[in-house]
Amino acid sequence: MKNIFKDLQRKDHKRYLGGLDVFRYIGPGLLVTVGFIDPGNWASNFAAGSEFGYSLLWVVTLSTVMLIILQHNVAHLGIVTGLCLSEAATQYTPKWVSRPILGTAVLASISTSLAEILGGAIALQMLLDIPIIWGSVLTTVFVSIMLFTNSYKKIERAIIAFVSVIGLSFIYELFLVRIDWPVAVQGWVTPSFPQGSMLIIMSVLGAVVMPHNLFLHSEVIQSHEYNKQDDASIRRVLKYELFDTLFSMIVGWAINSAMILLAAATFFKGGIQVEELQQAKSLLDPLLGSSAGVVFALALLMAGISSTITSGMAAGSIFAGIFGESYHIRDSHSQVGVILSLGIALLLICFIGDPFKGLLISQMILSIQLPFTVFLQVSLTSSRKVMGQYVNSKWSTFVLYTIAAIVTVLNIMLLISSL
Repeated sequence: MKNIFKDLQRKDHKRYLGGLDVFRYIGPGLLVTVGFIDPGNWASNFAAGSEFGYSLLWVVTLSTVMLIILQHNVAHLGIVTGLCLSEAATQYTPKWVSRPILGTAVLASISTSLAEILGGAIALQMLLDIPIIWGSVLTTVFVSIMLFTNSYKKIERAIIAFVSVIGLSFIYELFLVRIDWPVAVQGWVTPSFPQGSMLIIMSVLGAVVMPHNLFLHSEVIQSHEYNKQDDASIRRVLKYELFDTLFSMIVGWAINSAMILLAAATFFKGGIQVEELQQAKSLLDPLLGSSAGVVFALALLMAGISSTITSGMAAGSIFAGIFGESYHIRDSHSQVGVILSLGIALLLICFIGDPFKGLLISQMILSIQLPFTVFLQVSLTSSRKVMGQYVNSKWSTFVLYTIAAIVTVLNIMLLISSL
C-alpha cells in the first residue's frame, strides 16, 4: 500500500513539474516587452494621453494584437530553422533585397537606441540634475559594460526585474488618480483619428511594433537552444513560446495603457499638454504628491537602461546576420553592430535641441521602416523552402500580409497629413 501511495506521489509530482514547465520558456518575450515600454513609448503615450485623452487607447490595443501575431511568427522562424531573421534573410533572399532592408533595420535600431539613451539621460536629470549630454554618456557606458560582460541569461534576469519595477510603478501611479473607466474602455476598442493626431498615432504604433524587436526575438530563441530536430519537440516549444509571447505582450499592453490613462486623468483633464518628460515629472509632483514624481523618474531610468540593452543586442544580431552569423558579443560583427547602434545614437544626441521631440520622431522612423521588415519576415515564414512543413498556413499568411498593409496605409496617411 505504501508503494502504491509513493507511486501516486511521484506521478502527482511529475504532473506538477510538467505544469511548471512553461515557466522555463518565460524570458524571450519579456526582452521584447522591454523594447516597447521604452522612453520613446513614454513620450508617445504621454503626448497621446495629455493631448487627446482616452481617445487613442485603441492604437495600443491594435498595436499589441499585431505585435503578438508578428512576434510569435518570427519566433516560429527561429525555432524551426535555428536562424534569426537577419540570418534567414541573408541565406534565403537575394542581396539586392536583403541588404537594403537589413541596412535600414540597423538605422532603425540606431533610432531606437537614441530614444532609449535619451530616456535614461532624462531620468538622471530628473533624479540627480545631471545634464542630458553627461546622462547620455553615463547611460551608454553602463549599458555597454552590461552588454560586453554579461550573458543572455544574466541580462534576461536583470530585465525581468526592470520590467517588474516599471509595472509596479505605474500600478502605484494609477491608484493615485481617478480614471473615467467607461470612457477608457470605449477608447480601447473604438478607433478614432482626432484632428492633428496622425504623428502621435504613428509614434505610438512605432513605439509598440518595433522592427528591431522582430530581429531580437528570433535571435534570443537561439540562446535558449529552442530549435529542435524532432517534430514533437518543435511543436512543444512552439506551444510554450506562444504562452511566453502572449503573457509578455499583455504585460506590455497594460503598462503602455497605464501611461495613457495616467496622462489623460491628470494632464488632459487639467488642460495641460505634455511637451517634455521632465515636465511630466514636475507636474505629477503637485498633482499626485512628491513620491509620484520620484517613482516616475526611477521607472523611466529602468526603462531607459533595459531597453538600450535590447536595442544594442538587436543591432548586433542584425549586423552579424548580414554576414551569415548569429549574435555573440565576442564575435567581431556583433560587436560592430552594438557599437554602431550605441555610438551613433550618442553622437546624434549631441545635436538634438528638443529631446522630447527627438523621442517622438525616433518612434515615427521605426514605424516607417516597419513595413519592409514585416514583408520580409512574412515572405520567409510563408516559404516552404525555408520552413518546410511548418510553413505559414494560407490564413496566417493572409493575416500577416494584412498587418503589413495596415502599417503601410498608416504610413501613407502620415505622409499625406504632413504635406
